[in-house]
Amino acid sequence: MGTRASQVSRFNRGKRIAVLWAVAVVITLAAALAPPFAQPESYHRFADQRSLLGIPNYLDVTSNVAFLVVGVMGVLFVFREKGNERRRAFENSSERWGWGVAFAAVALGCFGSAFYHWAPDSPRLAWDRLPIAVAFMSIVAATAAERISPKAGMRLLAPLALLGAASVGYWRWTAAHGVENLNPYGAVQFGSALVILVMILLFPPRYTRSNDLLGAAMLYALAKVAEYFDHAIFNATGGIMSGHTLKHLLAATAVLWLLRMLKLRTPAPNGDCVAR
Repeated sequence: MGTRASQVSRFNRGKRIAVLWAVAVVITLAAALAPPFAQPESYHRFADQRSLLGIPNYLDVTSNVAFLVVGVMGVLFVFREKGNERRRAFENSSERWGWGVAFAAVALGCFGSAFYHWAPDSPRLAWDRLPIAVAFMSIVAATAAERISPKAGMRLLAPLALLGAASVGYWRWTAAHGVENLNPYGAVQFGSALVILVMILLFPPRYTRSNDLLGAAMLYALAKVAEYFDHAIFNATGGIMSGHTLKHLLAATAVLWLLRMLKLRTPAPNGDCVAR
């Protein structure tokens, strides 16, 4: 009886994994078949162009320090955390790597984004987007490690991180050849969020506080809204803060929310993810 139940469970698990792969394929096809999207030059004309202490676009540049702080905090926690029987952030040591790479990418994003905002243009924007793409894909691998298996997460981490970096490289290659196409990068950023959501829906968590993932997603969504209303927010605040500066702070807060989740979570009493 137990063997049959185990076989049924594996069969159902196989179907869920198939659904996950199907979603990934649909995202890939959508990016490949959609008309090429070029980066509008108007994107680089940010609202707050004030200089201070010799730093151009001062607040857009210096607000990136938030990424460095939270990224370093995350790396230190992931690789130093030991926990105990009642409170462990990681039951399998290999689960640390997805989160560790993600937090390291966030920390490096401070320098890429500051470099871009010092003198905004599309070539510099690549250095802003490169760590973002790696961070998103690393979180996909981390989620797979926790909801599918640690082995799956480790196997996916390097290919996904490289795929994220390649999406930015492809964008710049197409721009250099006159057929600029930002679709793959968009698929990495927004498609990875969809894949994570599908994993949340299909696979039970191995840890508590899974709702914090949704909280972080909401904070990041607010960051994107603030980015869109860059000039409107700058005018509404009387020039105190632009929407893009607020975007940096909200996005860093989203990462901090993920770090908080890792610090507070405990192994879930139930879950079908096998630690192997």
